[in-house]
Amino acid sequence: MSTLTERTEVASGYRAGRTLPLRVELVRQLKRRRTLVMFGILAVLPFVLVVAFAIGGEPDAGGDRITLMDSATASAANFAAVNLFVSAGFLLVVPVALFCGDTVASEAGWSSLRYLLAAPVPRARLLWSKLVVGLGLSLAAMVLLPLVALAVGSVAYGWGPLQIPTGGALDAGTAAQRLVVVVAFIFVSQLVTAGLAFWLSTRTDAPLGAVGGAVGLTIVGNVLDAVTALGDWRHFLPAHWQFAWADAVQPSPEWSGMIQGTTISLTYALVLFALAFRGFARKDVVS
Repeated sequence: MSTLTERTEVASGYRAGRTLPLRVELVRQLKRRRTLVMFGILAVLPFVLVVAFAIGGEPDAGGDRITLMDSATASAANFAAVNLFVSAGFLLVVPVALFCGDTVASEAGWSSLRYLLAAPVPRARLLWSKLVVGLGLSLAAMVLLPLVALAVGSVAYGWGPLQIPTGGALDAGTAAQRLVVVVAFIFVSQLVTAGLAFWLSTRTDAPLGAVGGAVGLTIVGNVLDAVTALGDWRHFLPAHWQFAWADAVQPSPEWSGMIQGTTISLTYALVLFALAFRGFARKDVVS
């Protein structure tokens, strides 16, 4: 009985780590219409709010509870913080789900996924490139919103300290630093949505299913957090900590909530990303 020895021949100059470079994937995603539309929507939001305040007048305190919205027109810093406040719960979920969920599934939907793998692009390399670009675009979307808001707010309301509704103020420099912390925390808290979208993207050939599924599950998490009967179990829901960043825009910031929220979000996200890589490595790709 003869023994057959398999030998894999590799083309000269082939390096698995050089396949599907990040810059190539980034350019591909930036040229897509959905990317431009999503960035456009986020860039327009500050203008919409300025017009709304101009038509409706100064925001009023709602009842006995004073919120960040009540000081939206105090300065550009306040206006930027309010833009993050009104969009963090849902609007910023959409670009994260879109950029991370419409990545692998779209290739399968176009029937180009198998050709990428036959290039050959290693599966782990393909997922890594797409995940990094998806997260990068998600972060860019979250940075774009406050930057545009600061620019628009400076023209409409002037540059000044961040007025805290409950009393006190943060000078412009400190406020800018705190807003960076806020954006970083929002990005980390949205990693759960990114993980859901990316995992679903490796499980389906329908991009809309991956994006919609991630958004839907995120909404379910928000609904569960509103069920007070769950008691302390809500502390294990990422949605429970999504507005913990408000503690960062106080004269004396409180970090405990943000630390707990970051820990919960990273734990969920790492598990979901691991499931995506593990499942895709064993998947029979026919699209």
